[in-house]
Amino acid sequence: MATPTDGRMPALYLSHGAPPLADDPVWPGELAAWASALPHPKAILVVSAHWEEAPLAIGATTTLPLVYDFWGFPEHYYQVTYEAPGAPALAEDVRKLLRAAGHPVQDVPDRGLDHGAYVPLVEMFPAADVPVLQVSLPTLEPGALFEIGRRLAPLRDEGVLIVGSGFFTHNLAALRHAGDGPPSWSAEFDDWGQRALDAQDVDALLDFEHAAPAGRLAHPRTEHFAPLFVTLGAAESDLGSQRSIIDGFWMGLAKRSIQLG
Repeated sequence: MATPTDGRMPALYLSHGAPPLADDPVWPGELAAWASALPHPKAILVVSAHWEEAPLAIGATTTLPLVYDFWGFPEHYYQVTYEAPGAPALAEDVRKLLRAAGHPVQDVPDRGLDHGAYVPLVEMFPAADVPVLQVSLPTLEPGALFEIGRRLAPLRDEGVLIVGSGFFTHNLAALRHAGDGPPSWSAEFDDWGQRALDAQDVDALLDFEHAAPAGRLAHPRTEHFAPLFVTLGAAESDLGSQRSIIDGFWMGLAKRSIQLG
């Protein structure tokens, strides 16, 4: 892995896929190559689309159980393990940073890693040797999440890799009516999102439901786009470095994944 030149870890937003991501012929290799080019993190802080709880909740910090939060898949997907160490010191840093800024924090010590966290981590850090902490989305309001990211930004200087895990477009119901190739709403939103990121147009991104073409169709519920705002807030000083590491589509959904810093 690379060594950071300034001691600061990047911040990521990734499209995490469903459990069958592991069987895709391309995507796991893209995630693995991405991780191999990153500085080696001291710890990983994950905010996933699949854990909403207010006030912001800090998950397990010792043994990390997996949350198999999906239904109807073949049995082997429920046998996946990921025995990464917990990150109690990181949890304490998160508490201090957020409480100092007036953000309430709670502990949910039996809450493990959901598939938005462990599915990509299995591909990116298969040795499971980096401490991991997952925290909840306490709201879906973009500006509030951006501010939380700002408050967590100092962790990057301590070697923490901040990861927002969602999906760049996410409307499973509409996919049932899609033909071959990505549906127009997914392709149009992905194109708009790339251009907004390249332009560092944070205001447009925060107002994506109104500013983006097919914004409400690409995200009829916004939890899969919401982790992006934590990432953007945590990397506000590095917006100019933003680049898409992974793009394209998976089952019609945009799998755009970005790095800042």
